[in-house]
Amino acid sequence: MRLTDYTDYALRVMLYLAVRREGLATIQDISDAYGISKNHLMKVVQRLGELGWVETVRGRHGGLRLAGQSGALTVGQVVRATEADFALVGCIPDDTGSLRHCVIQSQCQLKGVFEAAREAFMVELDRHTIGDLAQPAAPLAALLGLRTAVPIVPVGK
Repeated sequence: MRLTDYTDYALRVMLYLAVRREGLATIQDISDAYGISKNHLMKVVQRLGELGWVETVRGRHGGLRLAGQSGALTVGQVVRATEADFALVGCIPDDTGSLRHCVIQSQCQLKGVFEAAREAFMVELDRHTIGDLAQPAAPLAALLGLRTAVPIVPVGK
């Protein structure tokens, strides 16, 4: 199974915002961190905002942040919301209900194998949350060019 770039970018945005935690990020920040198109990210962020997973703040000092409990979203939830087609082969109906006729369809066992594989794939994605994947944050933050807050410990404690 191959996910679209759209889904990949949605997961990257969510992960970036989960690692950043504090303050607002811009689409440009995320684009620069990953080296991906700002135009593509704009479409992704719009959808994530519509879903209520990302809060967008308009204005000169605006930006993005992960909404409330979005860190608890599973990877599977994000994938289901951003992927349009889970039909692995033509004999499995897609989201529109259309399928391609196959001469061996009545006796073929591949359809069941592919459906079980797809289900196992989604079960695995549902085992991991965005928040889980953002830990440990410091190494990811460094790779993304983010500064991490270091707690100040008083001397003598």
